[in-house]
Amino acid sequence: MSDDDEEERFDAPPLPPLLILGVVGLLCGFVVVALVWLSERGCDRVRDTPNCGALGLPLLVLTVVVSIVLGALALGRLAMPHPKLVAFLGVTFMLLIVVGFLSDDLFSTWTLLVVPALTAITFLVAHLIAGRLERADA
Repeated sequence: MSDDDEEERFDAPPLPPLLILGVVGLLCGFVVVALVWLSERGCDRVRDTPNCGALGLPLLVLTVVVSIVLGALALGRLAMPHPKLVAFLGVTFMLLIVVGFLSDDLFSTWTLLVVPALTAITFLVAHLIAGRLERADA
């Protein structure tokens, strides 16, 4: 077996790509939910209200950055193409949908399941878009 064959073997994802994207998207969605929940609990302890006030936006930005970085690291470790772009687009699309359509019901218990499922779907969409962008460059 030549060195080129070994490189190609290691470059291929170890699992089906759609499964990887779905699971990593699901996990990133749970990270977002967990960090928002922790932020609310922290603000509640410090300010005696779940409203974070002026700290709300920086905490949300930190939540987004952490989830994008974790998603990109996971996708990269699993040999997925364009891990940073897919993680960025996947989390961003999820946030746009949540803020645009679901913001009235954000603090209900069903968001514990909807946000991760939505993030898994947006990671799949982001992967399709990244693939089309790659083909457009070629």
